[in-house]
Amino acid sequence: MRLGEKTHAGLPRTGLGCVRAPCRQAPPQGILPKDHGGYALSTPAAAPVRHPVIRPDWLARNAEPALEPELPIVDAHHHLWDRPGDPYLLDDFLADAGGGHAVRASVFIECHTHYRAGGDPLFQPVGETEFVARAAARAAERPGGARVADGIVGFADLSAGAAIRAVLEAQIEAGAGHFRGIRQIAAWHPDPLARGSVATPPPMLMLDPAFREGFAQLAPLGLSFDAWAYHTQLAELRDLADAFPETRIVLNHVGGALGIGPYTHRRRHVFAAWSAAIRELSHCPNLHVKLGGLGMRLFGFGLHEGDQPPHSAQLADLWRPYIETCVEAFGAERCMFESNFPVDKASCGYTALWNAFKRITADWPPQQRAALFHDNAVRFYRLDAA
Repeated sequence: MRLGEKTHAGLPRTGLGCVRAPCRQAPPQGILPKDHGGYALSTPAAAPVRHPVIRPDWLARNAEPALEPELPIVDAHHHLWDRPGDPYLLDDFLADAGGGHAVRASVFIECHTHYRAGGDPLFQPVGETEFVARAAARAAERPGGARVADGIVGFADLSAGAAIRAVLEAQIEAGAGHFRGIRQIAAWHPDPLARGSVATPPPMLMLDPAFREGFAQLAPLGLSFDAWAYHTQLAELRDLADAFPETRIVLNHVGGALGIGPYTHRRRHVFAAWSAAIRELSHCPNLHVKLGGLGMRLFGFGLHEGDQPPHSAQLADLWRPYIETCVEAFGAERCMFESNFPVDKASCGYTALWNAFKRITADWPPQQRAALFHDNAVRFYRLDAA
């Protein structure tokens, strides 16, 4: 199917509008609404569920070769960390990226790793940027290899207000020429069973006046913002983007269309609400969207539970409606593909993931594909275009 020809099979378009959230005070700590979006809470409280475990032996059962190995790729979203029992460091990423696809460069996204052990808590995340900048320098020493972490997106607690500017300046310096922006996760839901992220931000973070005072420091320093929120929160993101039109924002993981907890058996309903919100967001010219993250547990596809790892053809069938909806709404010039590794590695291999994206876009115009796989990430994150 060529992009824009018809609606997705089984997922008809909706005329729903996206009602923008009014700015209002968050409920007091420990007090949650009785329901959210018409769904009763599943439980009063529960600990965040970590991402599924990566099983290398299971992934090895799908050894499909890379399709179109000459197509240049910038991986616009991945992590590096050294968590006990679950490390994912430079060599691990290079091993995944070396599976046959032409990965030219990548963008590291914050993941709460290697923080400084002491000192002012606001400055502790600078340790992560220092760690990743060292990894980028090591990758650059390898002739002909991918420019790993050519762009670095770190963390700063924007809720500190204007005082966060000193931290942002320290992050830029620590990035050794690679630091490009901030991600502060806003993904929150009153029902613990709907929370697909291990982060625990306060509700309505993007509407908080202190957060916005800190957010206002980004554009003057030339920094962008990576937004991660669930589909139930996208009206809040629209309000933020409208309030700061000069700040470049990229929405992570196609906007987090939830498929777990109370949304487990409501995929058509969620798709209708999510797609309406995506179309509403597209009216903000400073907003972009990352195409990926669909291997995460929160989308409800259950790929990590299969006896066999999914083939790229299966992934393409599952992910196509989300990819096409985003590109139809935002245009190919404001979308970029991401691997979200190693998080999505629990559901599929790196080669299969990029093969799926190539299958979805196989009959799209070459200039659109170049933009989605490479050029848009280079432009948004101001990377070396080589």
